[in-house]
Amino acid sequence: MEIAMIGIGRMGANMSKRLLRKGHKVVGYARTASTVQNRVEDGSISSGATSLTDAVGQLSTPRVVFLMVPAASVDETIAQIVPHLSAGDIIVDAGNSHYQDDIRRANELKSKEIHYVDSGTSGGVWGLDRGYCQMIGGEDEIVKYLDPIFKTLAPGVETAERTPGREGEPTPAEQGYLHCGPHGAGHFVKMVHNGIEYGIMAAYGEGLNILKHANIGKHQSEIDAETAPVQNPEYYQYDMDIKDITEVWRRGSVVASWLLDLTAISFLSSPDLADFSGRVSDSGEGRWTIKASIDEGVPAHVLSAALYDRFESRNEAEFSNKVQSAMRYQFGGHFEKPAK
Repeated sequence: MEIAMIGIGRMGANMSKRLLRKGHKVVGYARTASTVQNRVEDGSISSGATSLTDAVGQLSTPRVVFLMVPAASVDETIAQIVPHLSAGDIIVDAGNSHYQDDIRRANELKSKEIHYVDSGTSGGVWGLDRGYCQMIGGEDEIVKYLDPIFKTLAPGVETAERTPGREGEPTPAEQGYLHCGPHGAGHFVKMVHNGIEYGIMAAYGEGLNILKHANIGKHQSEIDAETAPVQNPEYYQYDMDIKDITEVWRRGSVVASWLLDLTAISFLSSPDLADFSGRVSDSGEGRWTIKASIDEGVPAHVLSAALYDRFESRNEAEFSNKVQSAMRYQFGGHFEKPAK
């Protein structure tokens, strides 16, 4: 098949390259001409485009346009490209848009007889070789038409043992892609996927932090009214090798996962993670997941805590902490201890 890939950063370029390996044609476009030229030279795309018009013009009808741009840029990109499309053409948003925006966009494009598909894509920079898990929303016949693209991008059934009880021809879900439902369904599933990801990452981080501080009993605590003493310091005399702990957990443990694999890689290259400041960003999906849980009346204790932990990592609690410190001073004359 032929597609235009709008947005050929690390993930978009690797998706393009994976498609090229299976004989698909990919026209690549980015706002920066040098990026397009670099992708042509490194073999990530079949050809480069100098503009959105040029990208669309290099495709046969019905044209298929994949968007791999930030959620905030999707509407602008669609507005710029729609005048160059015709009835029957297809736009696929494979980034991380809010599912409610998908519903709106699909309705807006319907009047122009342009089809819209939302495809939540997971795989990151490793997807070129591992493949991409895809969660898809849209019209049945359009998603079916795009099946060769989704199947090529997907990891394939051989990347995981078949679930006991599943027999016969592997389903798309077993191959790593799934038509989840109508417009918005794909990004809804990807939204919750990322919310869960927040929780898993926070659990690993908190657990490993407890292990890191398991030697606190070896250090003399400051003796003053502002410091709670360590109870039974003899119970906290362990100097843990976090690097090896993450390694042993990868084998046979119920907490083994790909995220743990990546964590072990990080600790092997930097045991103290000195290259990281600890500022954890969020791109929206965790917030949208929590909002959905509120709208549905469904508790999401872990996912909410994980999202707020990310806010905390960016010093968004600094003013709140100052308020509490001020109150302690006022009611008890407690002076802040200087930061270490």
